Amino acid sequence: MTGFLIGAALALALTLLLLLRPFIWQRARAATATHRQLNAAIYRDQLAEIERDRTAGTLAEEDYRQARDELQRRVLEDGRDEEAPAVLRAPKKTLLALALLLPVASAALYLALGNPAGLKPPAAEHQVTAQDIDRMVASLASKLEQEPDNLKGWSMLARSYKAMGRLDDAEKAFEHAAALVDTDAQLLADYADVLATKAGGVFVGKPQQMIDKALKLDPDNLQALWLAGSAAYDGGRYDQAVAAWSRLLKRLPPESEDAKQIAAGIGDARAKAGKPVAALVAAAEAVRGRVELANAVRDRAAPGDTVMIVAREAGGPRMPLAVLRLRVADLPQDFSLDDSQAMTPDRLISTAKGIEVEARVSKSGQAMPQSGDLFSATQKAKAGTAGLRLVIDQVRP
Repeated sequence: MTGFLIGAALALALTLLLLLRPFIWQRARAATATHRQLNAAIYRDQLAEIERDRTAGTLAEEDYRQARDELQRRVLEDGRDEEAPAVLRAPKKTLLALALLLPVASAALYLALGNPAGLKPPAAEHQVTAQDIDRMVASLASKLEQEPDNLKGWSMLARSYKAMGRLDDAEKAFEHAAALVDTDAQLLADYADVLATKAGGVFVGKPQQMIDKALKLDPDNLQALWLAGSAAYDGGRYDQAVAAWSRLLKRLPPESEDAKQIAAGIGDARAKAGKPVAALVAAAEAVRGRVELANAVRDRAAPGDTVMIVAREAGGPRMPLAVLRLRVADLPQDFSLDDSQAMTPDRLISTAKGIEVEARVSKSGQAMPQSGDLFSATQKAKAGTAGLRLVIDQVRP
């Protein structure tokens, strides 16, 4: 605050100096001049002006001579006056008004448009205590008793109770917000965590159902992935635990403590599964689905024709990331594309940000599309996506 006031005072003083300088300078200069000297300067300027007019042709010769003679006459008359210092008085009232009005106007303008409260020293910050939090949560609970349809409020209360360790109260609050919980992956994961914790870490039943539903709504929800891996690990499904935790690990900062714990859990699950890590990670990042041949084009395909399921990087080069070959006789057929089917080791499904998957029946068995080939619409996916449905129902012209 002190620095601001000092700066404002200096700025005001500088402004006053600049405004009053012409009057002060003019008075000092006039104190050393006489009437005769001042008049002589004026006459010289006037003579120079009529000379310029004459040269420019705007002043006739006769008019020029009359003006020059008049100036000479005035110079002679002025020379007879007694030499005396010229006194040019500064406008004292104007100077006084400026000196008083400018500071007052500046202060008034700051009060109207500025931030006077900012000049006050900041008040000491209030530290929120556990008692404050209890009071706020109790106040919210009391308010919601009068607003049973406030689903967002109930979900907020449920998560507050969860953070406070009041699991019974959290479960009741989640039940009040059930309609909202069923559409929100994070709330489903929170609710599943509450129920599993109350059950001593057992995920069987409702907690598992909620985890599955959360991942269906948001396959990348961090808490749901953690819970899915934990549920699978506890149930001895180590492949599924590695799949969920590997997906989670990709979304955590590499050097964070959470990432280190997840990596350790993956290593433990891998060891108990008795499988190489590459196989487990490939399975975790696979794109899975089912390919079918539509009845409308079935008569155009022979049982021995080659079916190719191709995965490409969305927005990337046309060269496939992975290709799986089947026969028409095998359809309909479930499929899985992962890094083990990669075309090159430096372009993998597990590292692609987006994937496009399509199926094609090749009459010639060649990788390049040919006229007469049958194909499906392209489906968008990403590593770990399951449930794709590829229906071969179009003919390439």
